[in-house]
Amino acid sequence: MSPFIIAIILFAITYVLLFTLPKARSYIALCSAVIFSVWLTFFCADIEFGLGTIVGAIDFNILMMIAGTMGIVTLFIESKMPMRIADVMLSKFKNVKMAIVAMAVLAGVVSAFVDNVATVLMIAPIALAVCKKQNMSPVPAIISIAVSSNLQGAATLVGDTTSILLGGYAEMNFFDFFWFRGRPGIFWAVELGAALTVLILLFLFRKETNPLTLTDKTEVTDYVPSYLMVGVVVALILASFIPQPAGGALLTLYDLRNGIICMVLLVVGIVINLCRTKSFESTKGVFKEMDYQTLLLLASLFVVIQGITSAGVIDKLAELLVSLGGGNLFLMYTVIVFASVLISAVVDNIPYVLTMLPVVTGVAQAMGVEPYVLYFGLLVGATLGGNITPIGASANITGIGILRKEGHEVKAGDFMKISVPFTLTAVLSGYLFIWIFWGLL
Repeated sequence: MSPFIIAIILFAITYVLLFTLPKARSYIALCSAVIFSVWLTFFCADIEFGLGTIVGAIDFNILMMIAGTMGIVTLFIESKMPMRIADVMLSKFKNVKMAIVAMAVLAGVVSAFVDNVATVLMIAPIALAVCKKQNMSPVPAIISIAVSSNLQGAATLVGDTTSILLGGYAEMNFFDFFWFRGRPGIFWAVELGAALTVLILLFLFRKETNPLTLTDKTEVTDYVPSYLMVGVVVALILASFIPQPAGGALLTLYDLRNGIICMVLLVVGIVINLCRTKSFESTKGVFKEMDYQTLLLLASLFVVIQGITSAGVIDKLAELLVSLGGGNLFLMYTVIVFASVLISAVVDNIPYVLTMLPVVTGVAQAMGVEPYVLYFGLLVGATLGGNITPIGASANITGIGILRKEGHEVKAGDFMKISVPFTLTAVLSGYLFIWIFWGLL
């Protein structure tokens, strides 16, 4: 049996288990990563796969960013600022439905300029505080925040890794996402989808009309974590404008810049907290509250995806897409968008986009057309596709990890009740917008 077939079988088994056994997801992913690593390293001589490949597959930038933000969020929660913000939200909105939608919108706005995972970690504590004050399940709110952050990550150059990949490949700057070659950029396609998904959320939560109960205002004990949270946002935005070095140690630091920022700010927060409290208890709490299972799940999935990539699965998928599109631009565009949605629901979109960008360029050249309509279709499909399943995007995994720590296990069906209509609305609107302005005009 060829490595290609074996890789598909292992991958399929992994994802079936991930869906059916949510409580064991991190351990399932770890076992799958070990199996892929041992099999490809020792039993597939034709495939280059070893310790270097395994380590290189793990996105330490994302893991450091998540870990650093988790720690800052812990200090943020201890300061009681989320409860204070929750008090404000309870006073501004008349019912549960409007509060949930408002938090999802806030997550989307922040996510346009900050990594999706960091956004979820920032907004989730506020949602949890609101839900605790109202004695309601936080599951719908956290899911809405996660999918909303994924959507608007494609709006700007700095919102998502896939956007950064496209910007670098197509030589687009920050402002090209707003207006490019005399036409509306992808920002407007995403924002159209965001506006329509607000209507979807209002419909999905139409029965959540219970009035919000006002409570006594919470007193904030420490404002430093709030400043650190703002510092994370500002620093990540500024870091996006740093030019990429040619190579060497500077390139390594460049690739890890977001993670380094979050970890440095966490250390600053811990030091200040130690000086203020003269106690190690808060510091212990930071490390105790780290969601190590989520970090393990993500690291393991990076290796699994690298495994199927090395086995040629991603390349075969790309070839299949090209064959399905034929020589018709609209058909090719349609295949790329919707196939990317389906593939990104189960495959990490970063290696997929990396693989598809040169493929899409070659197809456009062969057809004698500019590649931008295909580029934008690829970005919309690949970014939004991860929203469909609870393990399709890092932000989803992070959100579910937060809920698990609060004692809530999220089934795939419950997640998809919100994610599927949300995603289809955003994809269809973006798909039509991009084709009208970049395919027809």
